[in-house]
Amino acid sequence: MDLYLIAQHLINSYGYWGIFLVAFTEAFIQPVPPDLFIIGASAFGLDPITCAIVSTIGSVSGGGVGHFLGYRLGTPVFNKLFGEKYLIKGEKFFDKYGIWGVLIAGFSPLPYKVAAWLAGIFEMKILYFSIGTLVGRFPRFLLIAYFGHKVAVFFGL
Repeated sequence: MDLYLIAQHLINSYGYWGIFLVAFTEAFIQPVPPDLFIIGASAFGLDPITCAIVSTIGSVSGGGVGHFLGYRLGTPVFNKLFGEKYLIKGEKFFDKYGIWGVLIAGFSPLPYKVAAWLAGIFEMKILYFSIGTLVGRFPRFLLIAYFGHKVAVFFGL
């Protein structure tokens, strides 16, 4: 089944809840970014602003789960896989850039779940992490949703 059909089925069957679920799970575990689903949702007729808001709420919530998992499970797993040397480098990065690092990860195409886990591993305050996520994710999702809407208008969908 191709991604177009999956997105169409998700939107037709679950609407905004489907977008929330994709954004929520992508923020801590699953590999498919919500962007394609947000584009599809607004192209298939859902309101772009509502799509962006729902996606952002899902991503902030899922990021909180990723933060928690990083805090509770991340350090031993990280040390096993990469060694303490890289853990220390990551901690310096979060100490230096803090909320700005989360904001950049939230807006850019970088894997956001990595930032969520590392923020938990390095014990970034959940409030700062959530603010960085909100400020980074909402504009990104809003741009993506409006892009989907404009594509639909252009092609007469």
